[in-house]
Amino acid sequence: MKLNELRDNPGATKPRKRVGRGPGSGTGKMGGRGIKGQKSRSGVAIKGYEGGQMPLYQRLPKRGFNKPNRKKFAVINLGLIQKFIDEKKLDAKDITEDTLVASGLVRRKLDGVRVLAKGDLTAKATITVTGASKSAVEAVEKAGGKLTVAAPAAAE
Repeated sequence: MKLNELRDNPGATKPRKRVGRGPGSGTGKMGGRGIKGQKSRSGVAIKGYEGGQMPLYQRLPKRGFNKPNRKKFAVINLGLIQKFIDEKKLDAKDITEDTLVASGLVRRKLDGVRVLAKGDLTAKATITVTGASKSAVEAVEKAGGKLTVAAPAAAE
């Protein structure tokens, strides 16, 4: 078999329907749109309209609440911090949000950096961040380090 011999299975492709091309085509004159009315015209968008019945999107219950001033943290796992320490991209003695951004581990701080306990930390690290899970704090202390949760820096 060669590339120029490739063909689709018979019946897999159909020629496109050419609308409004004379009476012999079967879709001439009105082009399959019927006579008059809104749907026969161009530029019609009545997808959400259900003929006066309450539309589905309005019948369904709305749930929850989205806090307009919620904080968005850059999340990072202990396993990644350990990996960057092993690769000498981070200094274990002093890890702050700025050093995390400088090393490329976090793209941007957002409202602060939050450390989670996924992965293992074996290095004795001193970490200062905006937020951390309890298990992350325990894991760092178990490794002989210290994780300090500092108040977020004032918005710049």
